[in-house]
Amino acid sequence: MGWKARATTKDGNRARGLESPCHDRKSHGVAFFLHGIPRAGHFSVVEKSSLSHDVQIRQGANLPHWTLDGATYAVVFRLADSLPQAVVMAWREERAALVAEQSAKGTLTPAHEERLRALFAEKIECQLDAGHGTCWLRLPEIASLVADALRYFDGERHLLAAWCVMPNHVHAVVRPLAPQTLPDVIQSWKGYSARAANRLLGRSGAFWQAEPYDHVIRDAADFAHAVRYVWENPTKAGLRDWPWVWASEEVRLVADLED
Repeated sequence: MGWKARATTKDGNRARGLESPCHDRKSHGVAFFLHGIPRAGHFSVVEKSSLSHDVQIRQGANLPHWTLDGATYAVVFRLADSLPQAVVMAWREERAALVAEQSAKGTLTPAHEERLRALFAEKIECQLDAGHGTCWLRLPEIASLVADALRYFDGERHLLAAWCVMPNHVHAVVRPLAPQTLPDVIQSWKGYSARAANRLLGRSGAFWQAEPYDHVIRDAADFAHAVRYVWENPTKAGLRDWPWVWASEEVRLVADLED
């Protein structure tokens, strides 16, 4: 099955399998993200000093999840079979050892929680890019419905800075809009796309892994790094002319992205 060419929308962005009316009619600014940029916009980063006071930490099955009002997040969610069980078990063992070591010294601090999250990024994301599992998202009809789910409420329930649909996982840099929370946004994406994909594939059962990875964007450099990672992920994974990737024009300029 041949790949679709990268589309070009009215704002000049390459993208994505299908044109997005939402992305065609506006391009989200980044001044809300980046304190100090003298332009109006939608995104805001979290000042590092506020993390220790205002952040809420919820422990998931495998990862701690940080939430903060008004924050922007880098998010990854993956297909249910995207990682070999041996990889998952090895990561869990390493995480358990880290938790046990710190628990013997006292309560886990935010710095240690962040290390657990970094451990995920280091150990898991490289495995995702190896293309394990069924890789349903390689199919244009499945990738397009996932992309549509990401974009559908953009500007209403959340604001997207960048996203990428990979063969077995999805990246997004997103800011939820109150009263929506990050779990609300992710569940909306996953719930709709799982039902639609299973219907197209004639299958049932889990489509997505239950627990996502999410990271609170800290500052301008962190934002640029997150966007750059999303934009460059297909190329680094060896996917040539991959159509399922998008970042707004202004975001691309701030993150110094190349076409």
